[in-house]
Amino acid sequence: MRFATVPSKLGPLLCPEPLLEYDTSLIPIGKIDELPHPPLQPDFNFNRDLQNYLSGRHLLLDEIPYPLKLIHDHYLHGFIRYEKGITKEKHGFSCQRCGNKDKELFAAFACYRCKANCTYCRNCIMMGRVSECTPLLRWSGPSPHFKVEEPILRWDGKLSELQLAAAEKISDLVVRNGELLVWAVCGAGKTEILFPGIEKALRAGLRICLATPRTDVVTELIPRFESAFSGIEVQALYGGHSSLERPSPLVLSTTHQLFRFKDAFDVMIVDEVDAFPYSFDKTLQFAVEKACKEDSARIYLSATPSENLLSRVKKKDLDVIHISKRFHGYPLPVPRFEWCGNWKKGLKKKHLPKVVSDWLKERLESGRQCFLFVPTIKHMDDIFECLKDHGSVDFVHAEDPDRNEKVNEFRKGEITMLITTTILERGVTVPKIDAAVFGADHEVFTANALEQIAGRVGRSIEDPYGEVVYYHYGKTRAMVSAKQSIEQHNKRTSEKVNT
Repeated sequence: MRFATVPSKLGPLLCPEPLLEYDTSLIPIGKIDELPHPPLQPDFNFNRDLQNYLSGRHLLLDEIPYPLKLIHDHYLHGFIRYEKGITKEKHGFSCQRCGNKDKELFAAFACYRCKANCTYCRNCIMMGRVSECTPLLRWSGPSPHFKVEEPILRWDGKLSELQLAAAEKISDLVVRNGELLVWAVCGAGKTEILFPGIEKALRAGLRICLATPRTDVVTELIPRFESAFSGIEVQALYGGHSSLERPSPLVLSTTHQLFRFKDAFDVMIVDEVDAFPYSFDKTLQFAVEKACKEDSARIYLSATPSENLLSRVKKKDLDVIHISKRFHGYPLPVPRFEWCGNWKKGLKKKHLPKVVSDWLKERLESGRQCFLFVPTIKHMDDIFECLKDHGSVDFVHAEDPDRNEKVNEFRKGEITMLITTTILERGVTVPKIDAAVFGADHEVFTANALEQIAGRVGRSIEDPYGEVVYYHYGKTRAMVSAKQSIEQHNKRTSEKVNT
């Protein structure tokens, strides 16, 4: 869209082309040097529905279901800001929605709206095109007030002594802002230790977001949060489920969905902060930062923190709390290494190594649920062909259109064996389960991934053990490192918080 700069009593102001009443020079918003922002006029009778829809968000005009005239009227009174979608910098372009600066991820097209060759961002194109002539809009008026009913927290569980100490530290951070790494083993009860801090934040009128890289984690957590905070409308945002007609004080979101937020949250909790793609994608990290208010509390949860986070801890740049035991007090299952020969060669002949086949058939015959993690989708297809006639077996991967349905069926016990890629290495909890990694020597299975996979097992107090097996054609450093890390956690015998 092109804009004109028009004079007013308040100084020059922007006017979008469709609302101009006379001919004047027009220019794409991205090419206007300084964008004027009218001062807030408190006496203006603003539209509360528009406030609720736009507050804390960073949206394209096409995403806002209100008339342009109404939107522009709020701009003129200082309640909405027009911002550039793409800016030109010294060494190239920068997308203001996703933070992309990679030259390879920008392209240009002949734009009907601005009548020129217009550069756009390819990195976040799946959320609608941001280009040089595309404004991003955000609310700059007063924030909505969130009413919460007492009791806010309606979870009646009890925290262990270790969990309680961690929960108190989180609660303290919520009101004083800052950063905290919660380094907790798989099954430590990370979700539950958040509840008291979230309750405190909600009571103080703050807005909280729990963000995670994986859709499966959001769908796993949403019923637990809806139960614990049943008096509050908890919003869930992920691909295909991103409607937010009105703001909620408690949002669970994939990190991708945070591209659409700016200065929204007082408390940001990033779960599985080490998970792909967040740990490798700087634009997702940008999205989390952009969604936070300038003064905010930021809490990072991980069982396998990255070297960068651990380096910050070592430099005293990041506070940390360490939870080395599971909530039920039992040790983490230690993986067993099992040599299975040249598994790649066997699969080409549609043949599973006998040691693997026997382990899988034992579980199918007994009905005990199990995960079988495989390196690639091609390997998954080959293994499924070998096993599909032996019982209740299914498969799932990142691009599977039926992924959510299959995972839910597995949770309900309707599927005995689920063959999967590393997409389910975290975020899915099933009470009584074993796990095997087929081709554990494959490069896709990093030490962190292998440790997370082992963490799927023994998570319930009714079945705290279970079996974890790494089938391989030669041990790798990642396998050894994962096992050593698990054994080190198990050596921590006292329930003590190490800071």
